[in-house]
Amino acid sequence: MKLGFIGIGLMGKPMTQRLLQAGFEVSVWNRSADKLAEVKAAGATVAGSISELVEQVDLVLLCLANTAVVEEVVFGAGGVAGHGRADQLLVDFSSSDPEATRDFAARLKVQCGMGWVDSPVSGGVAGAEAGTLAIMCGGEAADIERIRPMLAPLSQRSTHMGPVGAGQVTKVCNQMIVGCNLMVLAEMMALAKVSGVSADKIPEALAGGFADSKPMQITGPLMAAESDPDPKWHVRTLLKDLDMAVAQSLREGSATPMSGLAAQLMRQHGSKGYLERDPATLIKLYKD
Repeated sequence: MKLGFIGIGLMGKPMTQRLLQAGFEVSVWNRSADKLAEVKAAGATVAGSISELVEQVDLVLLCLANTAVVEEVVFGAGGVAGHGRADQLLVDFSSSDPEATRDFAARLKVQCGMGWVDSPVSGGVAGAEAGTLAIMCGGEAADIERIRPMLAPLSQRSTHMGPVGAGQVTKVCNQMIVGCNLMVLAEMMALAKVSGVSADKIPEALAGGFADSKPMQITGPLMAAESDPDPKWHVRTLLKDLDMAVAQSLREGSATPMSGLAAQLMRQHGSKGYLERDPATLIKLYKD
């Protein structure tokens, strides 16, 4: 399979590098062309436009910032929909709104015949680099089977969750847990520090217990140090995902009070200039 990857950012770059290492031919396109140097050096072919990329490949892969950017890349002027073919598939690794995803898939099928698989990922930059992402897929069973060889070098598991949009619903559920977990981690670390506990030892002390988690082990030490590291992920991304959780709950009539509160606290933090910073900075909500 010839692959076209659009969105060479924090996640897209290591994912593209994994695909190249696995022997796939990968063409790439990014709105900011300066981000393509490393994947070009690793063997990717740089396409001059989205249309040029689409014409060369079997699968079009997206890893983009949000739902609006996905819509622009697919349906905007010169986008995927204007050049796709019925024998191609679009695979969206982005975290997008489930209802919009279902709408996009239907529009793309009508416009050019392409199928759509929503395949959001969990595991962060570290998981992308190691090829240990958890990938949750929505789409036709035959389409999921078709893309499994491409998913293999990226993931420790890929799970077919149901029809188009089901992958995005599953990612919303994932982010509800992650967002609320990080918020209570920040609250806990602030309490530990003001209470005179060696907060830097908490991840070690709780390792393996019921309170342990990957956020505890990865972000906990950074919170304990009140660090503001170079972002491996962003406050704005978590806020976007929590807002999608609340929107999905409104559609379905299912209460999400914890996620709603986490979203508002994260929005408060972001309003102080932290939207583009790492979520480790959430402790500053309780320390500043």
